[in-house]
Amino acid sequence: MRKPSLIVASCAALLAFPAVPALAAEVPVIVKIPRLTVEAAEKIAQATMQACRKDGIQIGVTVVDRSGDAMVVMRDTLAPRITLEISQQKANTAVNFNAATSTMENRFTQPFSVGKVDGLVFSAGGVPIEAAGNIVGAVGVSGAATGAQDEACARAGIRAVQFELETANL
Repeated sequence: MRKPSLIVASCAALLAFPAVPALAAEVPVIVKIPRLTVEAAEKIAQATMQACRKDGIQIGVTVVDRSGDAMVVMRDTLAPRITLEISQQKANTAVNFNAATSTMENRFTQPFSVGKVDGLVFSAGGVPIEAAGNIVGAVGVSGAATGAQDEACARAGIRAVQFELETANL
């Protein structure tokens, strides 16, 4: 006699929650994630370095993917070695916060704030890279006399592939 009551309870539950299976059907089982190609990353890094060279500036430049992993790391002939680490940290910060590092320079000034986390640098020179509205990476630059110059070079590098980024078929 317990089986009929179990069946009745199961039917009642299905009637009470009819939307649950419909919601499960709408949730995808995989997610497509746009990725920056190494060729695009290299083109960005080269264009970034050329932009700074036009102004007589020797830099280090790092292009990272959406996870903050380095794809291209370059140091110009006379740029100090430290520019490599700083450019990578700027790129990592820009991609993780999806914002140019210049917009965050004064945001984290309190002791023990997120700005004190290893690997994050809140000075101008890191710029996120977007393709069709999706963040796909970032470029970080170090070596110019000011962060504004670093950022200008980073933006010039992104402009080298801007059309391809905007028209990407995602």
